Amino acid sequence: MLLVHGGEAAADAPVLRTGGVPLVPDGFAWPLCRECGGAMQFLAHLPLEFGTVAVFMCQNDPGMCDYWDAASGANRALLFTDPLSAAVVPAEGATLLGAVTVLRPRPAEEREEESVLGRLGGEPDWLQHDETPACPSCSTRMTFTVQLEEGHDSSTAANFGGGGLGYVFHCRACGNAAFLWQR
Repeated sequence: MLLVHGGEAAADAPVLRTGGVPLVPDGFAWPLCRECGGAMQFLAHLPLEFGTVAVFMCQNDPGMCDYWDAASGANRALLFTDPLSAAVVPAEGATLLGAVTVLRPRPAEEREEESVLGRLGGEPDWLQHDETPACPSCSTRMTFTVQLEEGHDSSTAANFGGGGLGYVFHCRACGNAAFLWQR
């Protein structure tokens, strides 16, 4: 299933989207980069059949933290199954993208002249080599969930190194998610 540009939305819309503010459960603490200690940038809100994944990546000093690596601590994907509400955004750090973009699912065979912003399910289109992460809890290979393009335009773009792709994975049994990107 392709994810195509679906226009703009409210910052806290409960839809597939990039940008805006994350919808999170009570007791949520904004993720901090393990390398620099700064608040991470929120990239995507992904409500899926098994829960909602929120994707974060360090952008406090791009290139200095290993924010492309799923295990570096400079990015996070969190899987939520509890009721959600808008998070309180930290006052410091590069925490939000410039705009909110709806990701509208469309069958790949119905592709038209639309801006494709990613893909839901299937197999990842690796730009380099297969980097499917293992679940940190059970060590099994995680399931591919979503592939994200950098963005619709410069105000909505995530920093995947200029032309890169982001990859989200999950382990349903353990309730874990992971994120990495390649260029």
